[in-house]
Amino acid sequence: MSGPDYRTDFRGVLEGAGKALAAESARFAGIGWMRGTSGNLSIVLNRNPLRLAVTVSGLDKGELTSSDVVVVDEFGRAVDEQPRPDLIPSAEAELHARVASLSGAGAVVHVHALQAVLAGHWWPDGIELRDLEMLKGIGRLAHDETVTIPVVPNSQDMKVLGDDVANVFDPGVPAVVVARHGMYAWGRDLLQARHHTEIVEFLLQFKVETR
Repeated sequence: MSGPDYRTDFRGVLEGAGKALAAESARFAGIGWMRGTSGNLSIVLNRNPLRLAVTVSGLDKGELTSSDVVVVDEFGRAVDEQPRPDLIPSAEAELHARVASLSGAGAVVHVHALQAVLAGHWWPDGIELRDLEMLKGIGRLAHDETVTIPVVPNSQDMKVLGDDVANVFDPGVPAVVVARHGMYAWGRDLLQARHHTEIVEFLLQFKVETR
C-alpha cells in the first residue's frame, strides 16, 4: 500500500490489512502450518518510514479478527499512531521488517511447516532443488537450473537472526528456512506471499521424501 493512503486513511487501511491477515492466518492454521499460537504474518503499510501490520502475539491464528494486528516500525516495535498501541506484536516482527527491507516485499509469511523444519535439519547448508515443475511458481526454471533455499540457524535474538538472513539473502529465492523453527516466505503482496509459501513447502516435501 502506498504512503499517501497510509497517512490519509490510516484506520481504513489498517482494517483492510487486518481482515486480509486474519483470513490468511485461518487458511494456514487450517492446513496445520500455524499450530496453537505459532506463526505470524505481515503486510507492509508504508515504505518511508517503514510500517508493517503484523499479527499479534499469543492468539490462536485460526481465530484472529481484523483488530488483531499491530503496526510496527523497522525494528519491530509497536508505534503510537494506531488504535491499540498496547497490543503486543509477534516477537518476530523485527525479522518481518528486516525481510521486507531486504526484499522489497509487500507481505511476509512465517509458518512452522514441518517439511521446512525437516529439510533444514537434513540440509543445514542450503536445500538444493532441481528439475521440478513447481520451481516455476517462484520464478525459476523448471529444468537445467539448481535453486538453493537458504537455511539459517535459529536464534531468539532477532538482530542476530536478521543478520544471518541478510548474509544468505538471494533476491531470486523468495524464502528462507530457519533451522528447527520454520520458514519465511514473501511476495509483492499477501496473495503472492501465500503462493510462494505453498510452493516452497511442496518443493521441500518432495526433497525430504525423496532424500
